[in-house]
Amino acid sequence: MHYRLAVVALILCTGATAQEPVQGDAGRGRLAFAPCRTCHYPEQGYGHHNGPSLWDLFGRRAGSAEGYAHYSDALKAADFAWTPELLDFWLANPRRFLPDSSMVVFETTPQQRADLIEYLKQFRE
Repeated sequence: MHYRLAVVALILCTGATAQEPVQGDAGRGRLAFAPCRTCHYPEQGYGHHNGPSLWDLFGRRAGSAEGYAHYSDALKAADFAWTPELLDFWLANPRRFLPDSSMVVFETTPQQRADLIEYLKQFRE
C-alpha cells in the first residue's frame, strides 16, 4: 500500500480541515518530549532505544532509520518522508494514520504537538 496516497485519502475521508497554525516553542517542547524519551532519543550519537532515534527526523523516509530493526510492518511499508505536518497529524490521529503501527502515542493538544515538533526541529545536521 502506498502510504503517501493513503495519507491524502485519510485526510479527505476524516474531514480534517486546515486550522489556525499554533506557534511551537522548543523550550516547552523539551518538556512535552519527556514521555517520548521512554522510547526515543533525538540527540545525535545517542542511537536507538526502544524506538528509533529521532535525530534528523524531518525529511527522512518513514521506517528507515539505519540500524533500527524493530519497525512495524506498517512503517516498513510506508512510502513517505516525515514532515512536521505528517508528524502532527500522526500524533493527533495515531490509530487512523498508521493503524498497524506499534508506537505508543500519548494524547496531546495542538499546542503540545507544535511545541514537540519545534523541539525536534533542533536535532538535525
